[in-house]
Amino acid sequence: MSGHDSKYFSTTKKGEIPELKEELNSQYKDKRKDAVKKVIAAMTVGKDVSSLFTDVVNCMQTENLELKKLVYLYLINYAKSQPDLAILAVNTFVKDSQDPNPLIRALAVRTMGCIRVDKITEYLCDPLQRCLKDDDPYVRKTAAICVAKLYNINAELVDDRGFLEALRDLISDNNPMVVANAVAALAEIQENSTRPIFEITSQTLSKLLTALNECTEWGQVFILDALSKYKAADAREAENIVERVTPRLQHANCAVVLSAVKMILLQMELITSTDVVRNLCKKMAPPLVTLLSAEPEIQYVALRNINLIVQKRPTILAHEIKVFFCKYNDPIYVKMEKLEIMIKLASDRNIDQVLLEFKEYATEVDVDFVRKAVRAIGRCAIKLERAAERCISVLLELIKIKVNYVVQEAIIVIKDIFRRYPNTYESIIATLCESLDTLDEPEAKASMIWIIGEYAERIDNADELLESFLETFPEEPPQVQLQLLTATVKLFLKKPTEGPQQMIQVVLNNATVETDNPDLRDRAYIYWRLLSTDPESAKDVVLAEKPVISDDSNQLDPSLLDELLANIATLSSVYHKPPDAFVTHVKTIQKIEEEDFPEGSEGGYSESPSHAADASPPPTTASSAQYAAAQAVPAAPAPVPDLLDLMGMDNNNNAIVSADQPATPAGPPLPVLLPASTGQGLQISAQLVRRDGQIFYSMLFENNSQILLDGFMIQFNKNTFGLAAGGPLQVPPLQPRTSASTLLPMVLFQNISPGPPNTLLQVAVKNNQQPVWYFNDSNVSLLVFFTEEGRMERSAFLETWKSLPDSNEVSIDLPGIVINSVDTTLERLAASNMFFIAKRKHANQEVLYLSAQIPQGIPFLIELTAVIGIPGLKCAIKTPGPEMAPLFFEALERLLRI
Repeated sequence: MSGHDSKYFSTTKKGEIPELKEELNSQYKDKRKDAVKKVIAAMTVGKDVSSLFTDVVNCMQTENLELKKLVYLYLINYAKSQPDLAILAVNTFVKDSQDPNPLIRALAVRTMGCIRVDKITEYLCDPLQRCLKDDDPYVRKTAAICVAKLYNINAELVDDRGFLEALRDLISDNNPMVVANAVAALAEIQENSTRPIFEITSQTLSKLLTALNECTEWGQVFILDALSKYKAADAREAENIVERVTPRLQHANCAVVLSAVKMILLQMELITSTDVVRNLCKKMAPPLVTLLSAEPEIQYVALRNINLIVQKRPTILAHEIKVFFCKYNDPIYVKMEKLEIMIKLASDRNIDQVLLEFKEYATEVDVDFVRKAVRAIGRCAIKLERAAERCISVLLELIKIKVNYVVQEAIIVIKDIFRRYPNTYESIIATLCESLDTLDEPEAKASMIWIIGEYAERIDNADELLESFLETFPEEPPQVQLQLLTATVKLFLKKPTEGPQQMIQVVLNNATVETDNPDLRDRAYIYWRLLSTDPESAKDVVLAEKPVISDDSNQLDPSLLDELLANIATLSSVYHKPPDAFVTHVKTIQKIEEEDFPEGSEGGYSESPSHAADASPPPTTASSAQYAAAQAVPAAPAPVPDLLDLMGMDNNNNAIVSADQPATPAGPPLPVLLPASTGQGLQISAQLVRRDGQIFYSMLFENNSQILLDGFMIQFNKNTFGLAAGGPLQVPPLQPRTSASTLLPMVLFQNISPGPPNTLLQVAVKNNQQPVWYFNDSNVSLLVFFTEEGRMERSAFLETWKSLPDSNEVSIDLPGIVINSVDTTLERLAASNMFFIAKRKHANQEVLYLSAQIPQGIPFLIELTAVIGIPGLKCAIKTPGPEMAPLFFEALERLLRI
C-alpha cells in the first residue's frame, strides 16, 4: 500500500463487514482492489476481518501484483485461525509458483512458508523443490529462506525430502545473494537442531570468501558470522582468511565492520607471527574509531563491543584514547561507556591527559556522570601504582571544591586506595576529616568511619570523630551501623583508654538491645564475647592484615570474555551476557511419548494447538465426562506445540484453549481476581505459573453477561520484576454463559518499578464491549521466578557463601511450620527450583542447605533448621539481593503450609 492509501484507515461506517463483502465480490477490478486495501487497513488496526476469508481468497486469481501481495498478506495473518479455509488457496499458490514472472514465483513460495499451517506444508514441498532449482536467482534465494521456515514447522519433512542437501548445494551457486541466503538458512536450522547441519569445509570456505565480495551488506554479515565459526587448520590458513576479510573493515555498514572484526579476532588466536598480529591490530583501529562518529545509538553499540575488544587486545586502541574523550553533547549512556573504556586504556604513558579529562568531567552538571568520573580517578589509582599519587592529588583538589556529592565520592574511592596501598598515603586523612560534617550518604559515611577506625592510632581525636557519628547510631542505615561497630572496636583495641571504653559499652548495648537487625546484633555479640574472654584474640581477629584489593577494570572472566567476543555484533556483546542468559533456543522435536511427562507434571500442552499435527482449533465445548473418558484411554503421542508461538514471536498464533478442555493437568482452581459482580458479568481468574522454564499468566475468562464479549487485550503496570506480556492475549469471542482459558507468555524486566521490591501485579484488561477493568494480583509467589539453573556444587555454594558479606544474611523464625519428612520437604522444594546441597545434624535438629537463583543470575543460598515433627522452622538466606528476603520468606511459608 502506498502513502496515498491512508484514507482506508479512516472509515467510520457501521455495518462495514457486509459492505466489504459486497465490494470484494464486485465485477470491477478496481473496486475489488480498494476493498482488499480496506480489509488490510482494518486488519492492521486490530479489527477482526477473518469472516471475509473466502471472499478475499477469491481475489487471488489476478494478474495485478499489488493486489496479489495484499491478498497474500491477509492469508499469512488469518490462515492459522482458518486452516480448513486456507486449503482453498493452495491451488493458486501452486499455480503462482510456476508463473512466468519470477516475482510472483518468489512471492508464492515465500507466502506458503510464512503460513504456519501443517495442512498446507505438504503442498509446499513440490513448489519449493522446483524453486530451489529455479533459473532466476531471486526465486532461489527466497526459496532458501523458505526451507528454514519449513524446518521450523516440520523438521522431519525437510530431512525426508532432501531440502538440506539442496541448501548445501546452493552454497556453490554462482549468485552471491543465493549463497548468502543459503548460509543464513543453514545457520538458523543449525541453531534449532542438536545434530550437525552446517559445517564449513576447506572446499566451501573459498566459495564463501568469493561470495563475500559481491553480495549485499546483510549477505556479508551472514557469511562473516558463519566464517567466524570456522577453525582454520593452521596459522597460514588463518592468515589467508584474514587477508580476504580485511577489506570488509572499510565497509560503510557498521554491522559488516563489527562482524569482520569478530572474524579477524577469532582467527588471530591461531596466528603465531607477532608482526602479522601487530599489523592486524593497526588495521582494526581506524574502522572502530570511525564507528564513534555515527549517531549515539550506534556509538553505544560500538562502545559496548569495543569494551570487550580492549579487554582482550588493548593494543588495538592503546594510541587512540583521545577518541573516547566525552563531548559536551554526548548522551549520558555514551559518556558512561567512554569512561569505562578510558579506564581500561589508561596507562603510565597517558595517565596525565586522562586525569585532566576526569577532573574536567567532575565539574559537570550531571550528578551521576560526576560520580562516575570521580570513581574513575580512584580506579586508575588502583590500577596504576606509579600514578596513584597523581590521582590522589586530583581527588584532593576536587574535595577542596566543597561540592557535596563530589566530596563523598572522593572519600569512597580514597578508602579503596588505602586498601590497595596500605600505610602509604595516610597523610591526607586530616584533609578528609575536615569534610565530616557534609557527609550524608551511607556509603560515604561508612567509608569515612572505616578510615577513622583503621587509622585510629594516627588520628589524635579519633574518639571524638567517632562519637559524633554515635549520636545518631539508631537512625543510621545498617551499612553505617556495622562500620561504626567495627571502627569502635578497633579504636578500643588500639587505644584502650577510658573514653573508648565507654564508647564500646554504648555501641554494644545499642547493637544488641536497641536493634532489630540480626546481622548487626550477631556481630555485636561476637565482638562482646571476644573482648570479654580474650582481648588478644580479638586483636588477631579485628586488626588482622587485610587482603589488598586489586584492579577490577577487566572484571570479566576469561572464558566468558572469549564467549562474548565470539558473539560480537549481537545482543550478547551489548548486554555483556552469554546468549543462553537471555535467549531460550527451542530445539525442534517431532513427537513426545506420554511417559516423558509423569502424571501430574506441568510439562504437557497436548490440548493446545500444535504446529506439527492437526492445526485446527480445539472444540469450544466438551463435557467433563468426555474429557475423563479421553484421559482414561491411552492416547496417541501428543504433538509438540509451537513454543515459539507461545512466546509471542508469531503475531498469528492461537494459544486459545477451551475452558472445559484444560491445557494442563487438573489442579487447584485459579484465584478469582475480577469477580462477575464487579466486571458487569465478566469474571477473570488468573495466576502466574512456571512451565518448562518459562513464566506464563494462566487465565480463565467467564462470560456471565447477556452479550458477546470479544477483542480482549491486556496490559501490566510497572512492577518489581518488570513483568510484561510476551505476546498478544489470545481469547476467542465469548458467547454468553461460556468460558475460555489461555496461557499468556510473560517476559521479564520490561517495565520495572522503583522502590522496595514486592510481588503485587497490577493488571488492566479490556474488551470491545466493556470499559477497562483494573485488578490487583497479590497471589504472585517469588518462587515462580526461581530458574532451573539454580543448582550449585557444594564447593561453589561454600565459596559463594563466604564471598557474600555478613550484612547480606537474613533469617526468620516460622513457628507454624512443621517438617514431618526431610525427603518429602526436599521434593516439594525441588519442584519450585530450590535444589538440595547438603544436610547435617546439629543436636536434635536437621539443618538443610539449598540453592536457588532468580533471573539475572542472582543466587539464593538457603539454610533451613528444624526438629522433625516439632513445630518451628528457622530459615536463613544469604543473597546479593537481601531486600528480596521478605518476599522469599512469605513464599516459602505459603509453600510449606500446603
